[in-house]
Amino acid sequence: MAPTRPPYYPIIYVRGYAMTQGEIDATVSTPYMGFNLGSTKTRQDWEGKTVRHIFESPLVRLMKEHGYQDIYLDGREKTGTIPARSIVIYRYYEQADSDLGTGKPLSVLEAAQGLENLILKVRDQVCGEDAEARTAFKVYLVAHSMGGLVCRCFLQNPAVGSAASKALVDKVFTYATPHNGIEMAGMNVPGFLGLWDLNNFNRKHMAAYLGLPVGSERADSLQGTFPPERFFSLVGTNHKDYNAAAGLSAKLAGEMSDGLVKIENASVAGSPRAFVHRSHSGPFGIVNSEEGYQNLVRFLFGNVQVMGTLEVEALPLPPSVRKARGQGKKVRSSYYFEATVSPRGAMTYRLTERRKETHSAVLRKFDELLNLDKVDDLSAPRSPVLFSVFLDKANITVGRSLVFSVDLGVSTTGYEIDEFLFFDRHVAGEYLYRNTLTLRATADGEGWKVHYTLTDDAWSESRGHLLETDAVGYFVPLTSAKGFRGKLRIAVGAWA
Repeated sequence: MAPTRPPYYPIIYVRGYAMTQGEIDATVSTPYMGFNLGSTKTRQDWEGKTVRHIFESPLVRLMKEHGYQDIYLDGREKTGTIPARSIVIYRYYEQADSDLGTGKPLSVLEAAQGLENLILKVRDQVCGEDAEARTAFKVYLVAHSMGGLVCRCFLQNPAVGSAASKALVDKVFTYATPHNGIEMAGMNVPGFLGLWDLNNFNRKHMAAYLGLPVGSERADSLQGTFPPERFFSLVGTNHKDYNAAAGLSAKLAGEMSDGLVKIENASVAGSPRAFVHRSHSGPFGIVNSEEGYQNLVRFLFGNVQVMGTLEVEALPLPPSVRKARGQGKKVRSSYYFEATVSPRGAMTYRLTERRKETHSAVLRKFDELLNLDKVDDLSAPRSPVLFSVFLDKANITVGRSLVFSVDLGVSTTGYEIDEFLFFDRHVAGEYLYRNTLTLRATADGEGWKVHYTLTDDAWSESRGHLLETDAVGYFVPLTSAKGFRGKLRIAVGAWA
């Protein structure tokens, strides 16, 4: 039996939380537990006509574009050999069905133990007794919402599973998982709220089943149990289109959320992540979206990773504010850093978009950026990571270069002078810097040559300029007529 070969390992999908018995029954009655749900959106074409964009679902697209198969045959799950390119649905909610199980939902710990059993079963079905194939075997975990916590419990809790079975997991991709719990109306879900197992999202309870140190204030760390760079967090930023609980969830979660999970709680510490304007689930949900699928396949099957980090050198003040500062008045301000990344040819999606309109832009105070001697807590990175995207050389259609664009903007939240907001002369929120960069990355021996074009000033088709270099690395110099100065650090590396 041939061994599994990267990048096409079996995929195990772990669905999210089902609250009521009715939701559990509906979940159990479906074969793919949401991974087969697609969506239809409308957009305007160049003639102004309304056209449909049909996203067929992650399941169908993985089958059509990457040769994956499900494991069902004649109304049952296959019991014999299955191919490496298999999609396996972890049906842990069947235990909560009175016909198929005990009628009682599994705890996160029990579901995590069941996940180990499923991984070992898939290995046996793919590899049989072939020693070489079993040695090479790996699996991908893909999870939505609470499913990501089940995956983390398996990987992190030393009381669950064995080190050998955990080592079989190559990568983890989570959609809208509350890695740091769920907050409603500004409060973490209470630990005593056992109704419908809602306490699964209480940070203290999470710390226990994730195996985190007692007293952990946050629950979003892998604690060295799994490489965070191989764990992708997809974060939703659209709360308005989440209709669960007749819209009450979206109201209580608030603007800076996907309608259920706060943006700041939806990623694992140190993991690559992307931000997409999608809600937690539903017709505009994050799983059944083109944005979600494109990030998924590039993370699992892609071969290039690009990171962009912004270093700020000068943040200019408007003349009136600068005058007030010169008069000895105390000036304070914070800044938004926005970045939207799209690969060439992407007409219906963006890989990531951090925008102030969706409350997903990076926010930094002036002192955090330039006056570090005035900042008590330096634990957060001062130079914000704007994006970490994965690309695939197999998608190149013209030439030898990977081409993608970055819409970049730096703006202010406004200015405070002597503790009063100042609106007299300038427009609040005006941009200090804004441009669209086109970057072309071309493999050059064992490295990369990267050219950039500022496409507000030149056509994106031009080859542009080579990245500049200094003692730290490669960068795009950023300047504006207002006096903003900075460097967009670009790091391009192989990914497997």
